[in-house]
Amino acid sequence: MELVEIIGYIGALIVGLVLGLIGGGGSILTVPILVYFLNFSPIVATSYSLFVVGSTALIGTFRNIRKKTIDFKTAIIFAIPSILTVFMMRSLVIPNLPDILFSIGDFNLTNSLFIMLVFALIMLLAGWSMIKSKDITADNEIKEYNNSHYLAIGTQAIGIGALAGLVGAGGGFLIVPALVLLVKLPIKKAISTSLFIIAIQSLIGFLGDLNTIDIDWNFLIKFTIISIIGILIGLALTKKISAKGLKKGFGYFTLIMAIYITLKELF
Repeated sequence: MELVEIIGYIGALIVGLVLGLIGGGGSILTVPILVYFLNFSPIVATSYSLFVVGSTALIGTFRNIRKKTIDFKTAIIFAIPSILTVFMMRSLVIPNLPDILFSIGDFNLTNSLFIMLVFALIMLLAGWSMIKSKDITADNEIKEYNNSHYLAIGTQAIGIGALAGLVGAGGGFLIVPALVLLVKLPIKKAISTSLFIIAIQSLIGFLGDLNTIDIDWNFLIKFTIISIIGILIGLALTKKISAKGLKKGFGYFTLIMAIYITLKELF
């Protein structure tokens, strides 16, 4: 096993640790590890990221089911448009992206460059969200939905599904505020519900790649198992470590990574 591959697997463990400790951010690490350390193309890396993040989120979901902290009604309303969008992105849109999207003089915007630049933008937004995040609270949890609720949730879900399909991200930093502000879920229930949504949207999105990408199952299963070990360790450590300070520190790290990816891809 080469040193770069060992570093990649250590990265897989860190992906799980981050997910376990702060409840998100796994895909922010997964894609750069796969692209820059293990030399996968961005399209393959985003596909693998969906599987890894979906699988690790599923482990957290089983734990939350036992604790009865998931609002399944809200999750299903949110997940249906999100799942349909991410599946269409992976099965129809991504495979049909031209190699070069457009050219200006000597500059060519390839599909790989486009994906990584959008990914860097998502990292910037996620990092800023983690650094500036305030405790968001819900006034009164909504028990009955009206058309405006369905429209607001559906619109947000389609947008998050499109981003997840393009860059392989779970979108937890967008889903949690949406559930709190739109549906008035308590923050703990919103986090648990978000993890469930991420699990199913990511894994079903990955299914959209099965006919278009040659999956290295041997590698992907090993990487995922190591990430799952990481999330179990992270969940155990949450009882001893404050996630608030970690989240802010990870936010700064995410901003630095976003700048690095942008500079590396453009220059």
